[in-house]
Amino acid sequence: MISIPELALLAFAGYRCTQLAIHDTILDPARAVVFDWHSRNTDSRARTAAVTLISCPYCIGWWIAGLLLATWLLVTGQFEQAPLLVHAVEWFAVAGAAVLLNRLDDTLSEVGR
Repeated sequence: MISIPELALLAFAGYRCTQLAIHDTILDPARAVVFDWHSRNTDSRARTAAVTLISCPYCIGWWIAGLLLATWLLVTGQFEQAPLLVHAVEWFAVAGAAVLLNRLDDTLSEVGR
């Protein structure tokens, strides 16, 4: 099981990666390609799902948290030390903490306007 400092580190990494995927200008060209692809066939469920995924911080944040956690567990050799159910709970914890950071960021940016 991951420790509290590891949870915090993964949450901050998840928050930052989610911001990168959703808002940062460096990925604007990639997002534009997906939006353009969707606009050519808006009835496609797969295309709509892809646009939803890259537009929603909760959606993409969930998968980013899972990737970060899996990578962390495999690289540190902790994956085999706990049952999958424990890792599933860790995934919820990392994703939840990252989303709290996203919400805090959104709230503070609206207060500053």
